[in-house]
Amino acid sequence: MKLSSAARAALWPVSLIWGAAARLKVFGYRHGAFRTRMLPGNVISVGNLTVGGTGKTPMVIWLVERLLTEGKRVAILTRGYQSRRDSVGISQSDEIGIFRERFGDRVPIGVGADRYARGAALAREGISWFVLDDGFQHLRLARSANIVLLDATDPFGGGRLLPAGGLREPKSALRRADIIVVTRAGHAPAIETVAHRYTNAPIFYANPEITELCRWAGNGAQAIGLARAEWSGLRFFAFCGIGNPKAFVQDLKQVGLHIVGREAFADHHRYSQREFDRLQAKAREAGAALLCTEKDRFNLGDVAIGSVPVYFARMNMRPSDPAGYWQAIEEICRRSSGMTR
Repeated sequence: MKLSSAARAALWPVSLIWGAAARLKVFGYRHGAFRTRMLPGNVISVGNLTVGGTGKTPMVIWLVERLLTEGKRVAILTRGYQSRRDSVGISQSDEIGIFRERFGDRVPIGVGADRYARGAALAREGISWFVLDDGFQHLRLARSANIVLLDATDPFGGGRLLPAGGLREPKSALRRADIIVVTRAGHAPAIETVAHRYTNAPIFYANPEITELCRWAGNGAQAIGLARAEWSGLRFFAFCGIGNPKAFVQDLKQVGLHIVGREAFADHHRYSQREFDRLQAKAREAGAALLCTEKDRFNLGDVAIGSVPVYFARMNMRPSDPAGYWQAIEEICRRSSGMTR
């Protein structure tokens, strides 16, 4: 939600406290007041400088798929935002749901606040590569390569720290980055200039790309893919609960989808039946189908679906220089030999 100027001004003192706490935390880890644990293997961290919306989940998927292609034994480590138990007692969140659906049994997922403990258990099973989801601020776990994503539509969270803006840490935190990836752009010299004030890390570009629309018939039902030729003939009312809802709409329009209405909710929002009924009514009035993100599909839970079709968009990440990007990651991991600063 965008804050007014008055609200930002009122929250500015709290942002000062937030920034001081963030700097103190980094200082403590750097000088040994807090312990950093190291796994026996390579850890590639994917994280943000800002809150949500940069394309973190599709980037984790891209890296895991690349590692699988290379024949590596890889696992994902994630805290699992607002994790809950599903119908068979397995810890679940929207990101975890996506990872499990994409990879099935091919990639184990270590879920929990103590990502070192989860990774250590997986290492005993022969895993030697780990992709750390949302790991930039998780300083308790050492990493071989630190990748930071910056969304070109709002790279620095309005220039203010939480809660007055969208920055989790000051921009100077980019000093910890080994690689910066600017998403939703092909070239952004202004962002590069700001980043290079703090780091000489190589900068790459990547764009999220909607690859499939799937019709969803409710929890437990098999999602059915929609042929791309059918996309142009449909009208959609878009809704989402993610960190950057404007970017989602931009991604939809990028592939030529006809968006006739939209509504945004807080990041990781869990939908009630009343909210979903209201969305269905709006879509029905606009003569449209409902369309959400793949993450939102997992946050719909057990809502009852009426006569309005519901679709979700599957998204992949497309680096502009995949070979160069992967080579840079391999070189950083090789130099660190599974160890980090």
